[in-house]
Amino acid sequence: MKLGLGAKLFISSLGIVAVPTAILFGYARSDIEQKTVQSIELDLRQRVALGLLNVDSWPHAEPRTLAWQELVSRMAKASGARVTIVRRDGTVLGDSAVEGEKLVTLENHRLRPEIQDAYTYGIGVVRRQSHTTGQDLLYLAMPYGEMANPEGVLRMALDLGAVDREVAFLQRGVGIGAILALLLALATAGGTAYWVSRNVRNLILSARRMSEGDLTYAVPEMSHDELGELGHTLEGLARGLSRTLIELRSERDWMGGILSRMREGVILLDAEQRIKMLNPAMREMLLLAEDAVGKPILEAIRHSELKKLLDRVFEEGEPATKEIEISGLKPRRLLVRAAPLGSEAAVFAVVFDVTEMRRLESLRKDFVANVSHELRTPVTAIRSAAETIRDVAVNDAKALPAFVDIIARNAERLGSLVDDLLELSRIESRDIKLVMESIDLSAMVSQIVALFHERASKRGQVLEVDVSDDLPSVSADRHAIDHILTNLVDNAVKYSGSQAVIRVSATLTVGRSIILRVEDTGPGIAEEHLPRLFERFYRIDNGRSRDQGGTGLGLSIVKHLVEAMGSQISVESTPGVGTRFFFALPVAGDIAMAPSRSALASVTA
Repeated sequence: MKLGLGAKLFISSLGIVAVPTAILFGYARSDIEQKTVQSIELDLRQRVALGLLNVDSWPHAEPRTLAWQELVSRMAKASGARVTIVRRDGTVLGDSAVEGEKLVTLENHRLRPEIQDAYTYGIGVVRRQSHTTGQDLLYLAMPYGEMANPEGVLRMALDLGAVDREVAFLQRGVGIGAILALLLALATAGGTAYWVSRNVRNLILSARRMSEGDLTYAVPEMSHDELGELGHTLEGLARGLSRTLIELRSERDWMGGILSRMREGVILLDAEQRIKMLNPAMREMLLLAEDAVGKPILEAIRHSELKKLLDRVFEEGEPATKEIEISGLKPRRLLVRAAPLGSEAAVFAVVFDVTEMRRLESLRKDFVANVSHELRTPVTAIRSAAETIRDVAVNDAKALPAFVDIIARNAERLGSLVDDLLELSRIESRDIKLVMESIDLSAMVSQIVALFHERASKRGQVLEVDVSDDLPSVSADRHAIDHILTNLVDNAVKYSGSQAVIRVSATLTVGRSIILRVEDTGPGIAEEHLPRLFERFYRIDNGRSRDQGGTGLGLSIVKHLVEAMGSQISVESTPGVGTRFFFALPVAGDIAMAPSRSALASVTA
């Protein structure tokens, strides 16, 4: 059973009173009893010594005669004690506690301890229960007659009931005093316990309220003692904790805000390699569930390379960096930098998503390689033609025009490549600013197509325009539409071959968008080339494209211009049948923008 502070104080007070009282009672009872017995023994010794005078002067009669019984009776009356005269052989000659005719029934007293001590030491003192009367008596025996050869023993005995009565009286006195002391202790302990426990309960209540977060709770006013000082200290502690908690919450919110807004992933592992903390960016990078915190790193992430890296940091206690690949639904390339957290035996890791960076690096390398390759061809041709003219054909009137033509053609190709690169750079850097205006497609398409009639006729191709005059105007950038249509029609004329039909058409959809199409009946494009058709410098047939004067950037520029106007360009092609490019533009004045790629893909006519 759990005892409260008041009960403990009460029991302690009772113990403080009861234990000394019990010790005092035991000591007093023993001491008084011992001193009383000693006093009775001294008195009894004197009485026996006086009694010996009577025995020595008494005429010795036959054993167990009335004369001996008369003597012990007279001595008993005079001394107030029980008197017994025992002969040398142990026969009782007289006993004041026994009637004369019953003396013959008494057993031999030779073996009584006080009788034996009297013969041995000259005196025998024994406290024991009488075999005859059954009383608790103090016996004192001395021999009579000659010392060398005593005739018998005179024994006197006093009842120790008086001692017991004195001890009982003492017990009653001590008991009454103990009860009064216990009552006083009870009252004192009760008052003290109530006062102390009330203050302690107030302190406990205050501490409990503070532990529950209520640090503004005021400790009730108490006395100016240690408990009162403890209450004031508790209030000071609460105020300090409140300030500390406010600072910690502020730092936590500040740190949480930073971590939640970081694009880098952050993860903290404890000494048991369990996830202790991670930020949203880390969850997104590794597609971690909400319950990942608290789980072992291998169970939550299941990536052996990452586990080995973190194990190495745990074992060596040194920072480590590694780039790892994450496969699955969302492939990633991550740069992990992990370091130990000193004495806490934990590891802190920052994860950078370098997927886009590595992709851009790859694109940059490919772009530099492609540009270098594209520039090398015309530059080499120009250099070769110039060296030939300088060394061989400078005076050759027939060959000179051919080499000059090579220089001019490749210089023009080089200029077109530089112009396309600059145009693509402006578009990708968003340096180009589109001016959206209302454009009449019928007139604009006719003007652009007219520029290619002569080239198409020389190749035996047919150019058709299928744009109704009643078609609503579109909202678009005039320069961008001109560039897009010019590039698409130019490609169709270049690669469609003779006898091909090239058609530019526009139709109004139900969703108030106008679909522009440029299609041909040329050789078509194999399906495996379609996904990469709009990449920079991607060519289906490198040799044929360069012979036609293409730079490899035209369709990439077209794609960026279409997307800059809020639309998407799509391509459909069947080898041996033809190719179709199409994109959507919003009707001028309409709020709705061009449809998505899925909407465009559904338009086939």
